[in-house]
Amino acid sequence: MANIKSQIKRNRQSELQRQRNKAERSTLKTQIKKFQTVLESGDKDAALTTYRETAQAFDKAASKGIIHKNKAANTKSRLAKKLG
Repeated sequence: MANIKSQIKRNRQSELQRQRNKAERSTLKTQIKKFQTVLESGDKDAALTTYRETAQAFDKAASKGIIHKNKAANTKSRLAKKLG
């Protein structure tokens, strides 16, 4: 355990950020599952709308640094391939 005041604060901040990032990544996984469920239902319009929401969520996460930009691009591409 660190005994330097600034390092204690840094550890505390890092832990909070890690938990936020973990929650956001979990939300992204849920968004993918939601898209796949809508896609399996056969409704093209709803699937397209859900895809747009999912793509937007991945772009936002990539811009915040929660996931790598290439991972966001690869996932969006994979989902778009399933859509079309």
